[in-house]
Amino acid sequence: MRGITYKTVWKRLLDMVGSFLLIIILSPLLLVAAVMVRIKLGSPIFFTQDRLGLNGQSFRIWKFRSMTNCVDDNGELLADEYRLTKFGKLLRDLSVDELPQLWNVLIGDMSLIGPRPFIAEYGSRYTAEQMRRHDVRPGISGWAQVMGRNSISWNQKFILDIWYVDNCNLLTDVRILLMTIPTVLNRSGVSADNHVTMPEWANSEVPVEDTSSE
Repeated sequence: MRGITYKTVWKRLLDMVGSFLLIIILSPLLLVAAVMVRIKLGSPIFFTQDRLGLNGQSFRIWKFRSMTNCVDDNGELLADEYRLTKFGKLLRDLSVDELPQLWNVLIGDMSLIGPRPFIAEYGSRYTAEQMRRHDVRPGISGWAQVMGRNSISWNQKFILDIWYVDNCNLLTDVRILLMTIPTVLNRSGVSADNHVTMPEWANSEVPVEDTSSE
């Protein structure tokens, strides 16, 4: 009962207070990042995308844009390696591009800690076991992120995410929060091997976290 109370009541309260304080504290960094994105990449400043959240419900996630909108002769977006600039890579390496998601946390779409939200359009491809990752709100950081982030396989991500769902409590969240700091500072696991970001979805059993759109 104690664990259920934390997941349904106290976790949400801590998310609201924590995200509000972080938005206030980090507001200078958010402002500088927004201005720099506008200067370096132009408009729009933000990248938005539909992701799956609590109970499999779709919501719109917010990130600072880190890629250009360059297209080929057919009007199709170029591959990631041609659109990700040095500035955009820096934003990703330092996870500054994820900071607008504090707004998602404040309004209840996300949590500070939880499984990273995957793209909504792949929702129909989940198995029943994989779908369990949506029994909690998705997070800005999570167990899979501090255990390898994008350097681990999709199957490993699901295993770690479901472990988190089954072991979600205050101590686990504090542990992940403390592990997130060195993970970000060390720029660990930002990209998959041999990719500048994340590879496009390729396995019919496992959806991707991100695509070449951003």
